[in-house]
Amino acid sequence: MNTSEKVAKMLLEIKAVSVRSTDNLFTWASGIKSPIYCDNRLTMSYPKVRDTIAQAFKEIIETEFSEVNIIAGTATAGIPHAAWTSQKMNLPMVYVRSSAKGHGKQNQIEGKLEKGQKVVVIEDLLSTGGSSMRAVKALREAGAEVLCVLAIFTYNFKALNELFQKEDVKYRTITSYDVLLPIAVDMGYIKKEEMDLLRKWSENPYIFS
Repeated sequence: MNTSEKVAKMLLEIKAVSVRSTDNLFTWASGIKSPIYCDNRLTMSYPKVRDTIAQAFKEIIETEFSEVNIIAGTATAGIPHAAWTSQKMNLPMVYVRSSAKGHGKQNQIEGKLEKGQKVVVIEDLLSTGGSSMRAVKALREAGAEVLCVLAIFTYNFKALNELFQKEDVKYRTITSYDVLLPIAVDMGYIKKEEMDLLRKWSENPYIFS
């Protein structure tokens, strides 16, 4: 089992990611009917899981983005994973709010960031990519060079790829919906005969709505 599969299995085991059959779908706040619900904040409560994730981030960064100077976490769920990863790599860290705070120095970026620094952004989840892109734009406006956005998990939505290509931003994830589905079958969460339909959901998340 490779790292992507190992992390997917861990997320299912701790119920950070839950997958259901098509006769028992989740309803998102947006109204989308979904076979999957992701709450990667649960990983904070499991030292082995969070360490495995931090190590996976470290390996991606060292392999593909070794010129990095600083790690940036997105508020709020990306912050702990950025902290654990930066600690493993002995690198400084900042975090990026969704918007500038309304008091004090009115910072959107907390921590010391210098112009020209090369940044890797860490998220817990990539869906359509909107919140991640706001963080990228804030970092760019502050004079940083964003090398990549890293996340634990992605649904593989088409909108995500389109947005990141448009803004010329690279992204990588440790694991994904496509990797997770067969593992969810093996663990008894979904039926094998449903896999094709569930894969089509990531291509069109409104098919059940």
